[in-house]
Amino acid sequence: MYEGIVQDLIDELGRLPGVGPKSAQRIAFHILSTDSDDVKRLAEVLLEVKEKVKFCEVCGNVAQSAQCRICIDPKRDPSVICVVEEPKDVVAIEKTREFRGRYHILGGSINPIDGIGPDDLRIRELMPRLADGSVTEVILATDPNLEGEATATYLSRMLVPLGLTVSRLASGLPVGGDLEYADEITLGRAFAGRRTVGS
Repeated sequence: MYEGIVQDLIDELGRLPGVGPKSAQRIAFHILSTDSDDVKRLAEVLLEVKEKVKFCEVCGNVAQSAQCRICIDPKRDPSVICVVEEPKDVVAIEKTREFRGRYHILGGSINPIDGIGPDDLRIRELMPRLADGSVTEVILATDPNLEGEATATYLSRMLVPLGLTVSRLASGLPVGGDLEYADEITLGRAFAGRRTVGS
């Protein structure tokens, strides 16, 4: 529709999650009308985040060093691991201030339609964390949708035979929703009322 590089910018912005064609166009024209220094700062931050941000070698959360701030925090309870799909879910749970354990980020959920199976997730990395017996409970906090339920079911079948307490977040979260959009009260109640699975 537009010429050359302007259309390229709109196309690239349109590839971002949650940005449709109209939003991409609006953002592109905002960038065109913004001061050059502001655009340079944005470009520098984008490059810097790609250079400096890593994934925690223990839990898979975003970090600026080998381990994230939660994994190195001695005040966190090492006996409870909360399994979530994405780093954004950690942020949502942390806002509730209900959970003081550690996390494990899977990097997605089982979704056969998109060709994502258990081997494509960070399930293999979870198992060594449970091997020494220091973990007594695993909370399955996957999204309350079809894929999240499938992932939780798969994990519970693996973990219950290990003799761990395996729990799932309680009701209060809407089915078909995402954790990142849940309000803090609803998510806090869901955490407080989690239930054991498969015993």
